[in-house]
Amino acid sequence: MHLIDIGANLTHDSFDHDRDAVLARAAAAGVAQMVVTGASREHSPQALALAQAHPGVLFATAGVHPHHAVEYTDECDAQMRALHVHPEVVAVGECGLDYFRDFSPRPAQRRAFERQLQIAADLAAAGTPKPLFLHQRDAHADFMAVMRNFDGRHGPAVVHCFTGTRAEMFDCLDRDWHIGITGWLCDERRGAHLREIVKNIPANRLMVETDAPYLLPRTLRPMPKDRRNEPAFLPHIVEELARDRGEDPATTAANATAATRAFFGLPAPR
Repeated sequence: MHLIDIGANLTHDSFDHDRDAVLARAAAAGVAQMVVTGASREHSPQALALAQAHPGVLFATAGVHPHHAVEYTDECDAQMRALHVHPEVVAVGECGLDYFRDFSPRPAQRRAFERQLQIAADLAAAGTPKPLFLHQRDAHADFMAVMRNFDGRHGPAVVHCFTGTRAEMFDCLDRDWHIGITGWLCDERRGAHLREIVKNIPANRLMVETDAPYLLPRTLRPMPKDRRNEPAFLPHIVEELARDRGEDPATTAANATAATRAFFGLPAPR
């Protein structure tokens, strides 16, 4: 398989002691490229630095996750805009709404989300559009309402780490958004419903990701002793996804990689 992990939190401190080895294991497993998630004022610049240190292999997003929405000040907005000048930053986000944990007050979440959507709108208006890397959990109605306010003003969008219902998925697909599938699919406690609906995602709008170090696939054998997820486990997710879609894993992998490359405008790996 030749795969691209669209969501890896490689700036997480759990990778500090063996990040190079993690990248080597990913390459050996067929994960040729990765998009490093920038999800806060601290980690978005770090994601860019990683991408610059591994040209053609790592790319970055720049944004502020709803958990960190309270940090989205005018200064933060200027910092995000400065990051988006760099070509290694290939998407706006991770941004969106998360009402499951409410680590930031909901009004602050909505304000931070709107300001990042405005960045995407300004980039599109300037003729340099970048995709949106979106997060939504237990906030579908408000999420869709905020997005509607920016209809026609931003580039393509992917709902990263999709965990929602069939109806929510079709709401996203009806708006021509992409869907990112993680190891949540492999969780018999929370993700069983995904196995029934992933077959409905068009091949050209399906992408795959680990969300490492989070969401270690519960069906992975053997389990790593540290219970840390990493990009090398992406082929396992693809195999499970292919089975649920009734496809050969090579087909699922090839389609997801083609969709990802077109979405982010990524070059072929060297």
